[in-house]
Amino acid sequence: MPLFTYKVVNSLGETEVGLRDAISEQTLIAALHSEGYLPIRVAPANSRSFFGWRSKQSKLSQKDIALMTGELATLLESDLPLDKSLLVLMDLTEDNVRLTKLIARVLDKVKGGATLADALEQQSGIFSKFYLNMIRAGEAGGSLGQVLTRMSEYLESSQELKDTVSTALIYPAILLVMSLASLFVMLTFVVPQFTEMFESAGKALPVSTQIVVGLADWLQSYWWVLFISIVLISSYMTMQLANPTTKKVWDGRFLKLPLAGTIITHKETANISRTLGTLLGNGVSLLAALTIVRETVDNLVLAAAIEEAEQQLKQGKHLSDALLSKGLFPKMAMQMIKMGEETGRLEEMLLRVATIYDKQLRVAIQRMLAFLEPVLIISLGLMIAGIIVSILLAILSVNDLAF
Repeated sequence: MPLFTYKVVNSLGETEVGLRDAISEQTLIAALHSEGYLPIRVAPANSRSFFGWRSKQSKLSQKDIALMTGELATLLESDLPLDKSLLVLMDLTEDNVRLTKLIARVLDKVKGGATLADALEQQSGIFSKFYLNMIRAGEAGGSLGQVLTRMSEYLESSQELKDTVSTALIYPAILLVMSLASLFVMLTFVVPQFTEMFESAGKALPVSTQIVVGLADWLQSYWWVLFISIVLISSYMTMQLANPTTKKVWDGRFLKLPLAGTIITHKETANISRTLGTLLGNGVSLLAALTIVRETVDNLVLAAAIEEAEQQLKQGKHLSDALLSKGLFPKMAMQMIKMGEETGRLEEMLLRVATIYDKQLRVAIQRMLAFLEPVLIISLGLMIAGIIVSILLAILSVNDLAF
């Protein structure tokens, strides 16, 4: 029977850890529940990540915040008071020193009479305005545990969406880098091996060979210019995207790209819908929710469209009509939101839109990959074939001269 390690909270609010045989994790969790314990973590005994090595990470990540939110929600839903829950949470996150210190500071503020939202707000901008407003709504409505549970689900969904995009782009990026590296090696190491032979032949080379040899000579002598150019272009783009004015211009250009524009639109639509639906579900007014949502949007063109929608809402327009008039958001999403407004189920419809566009995003990424992979492979093949053919033509011309 497999051996599992577990960490639980007992009836006194204290944490306990141990080892136990069980058929499965679910069986062990059920057994611990029946004994009056609150299971926090259960993992196979051979899993080195359970007790194991202490984390050396120094920066608080989105995953850390999601983990803290989920575990705090579990503790509060088990009727533990907030200060006791934070104390237990410190013990549960002991393998992450930065997170433990953060919780300790929050606990100190809460013991001093501050609300959880106020205590979190004082933590050097770690928590977004969206997160803080959700916490305030939960505290005001007496449903902090439920709000934290929703927040945990929201953070997990958002992180999953980001991971989907970043993971999908890894293979094309590797393929592109390897393609450029292969071309660089051929031009700087392979082609020069034939240069002396061509020069000693004393015959004019084919035009294609002259181009390849000239490019190889230039790269050997001036490779540093290429390196500096890449650094300068990267620095220029970084500065452009750091300035809100120029970033808005580039964001508009990105939206017009054939495949990338669709991916950006679907990603932001899913993010906006999920955030807005979550806020409305916790009692935040529509106008206030839109103000918070605007700050979570990466694309400044879409953020400006939401800001204009806020002004139109103040003039009596519906949300769907205000967003649809900009022509930037998917029509299907706007029609679903309009249906939600007409039926009084806006929150539910927004969350449904988020789910749909999460799936649409994955489809768009698959389409982009289906287009990029063969394009990169064929382009690399054609360039390498061109280099090889140009060398072969030169060799044949040299042989003709010899005969």
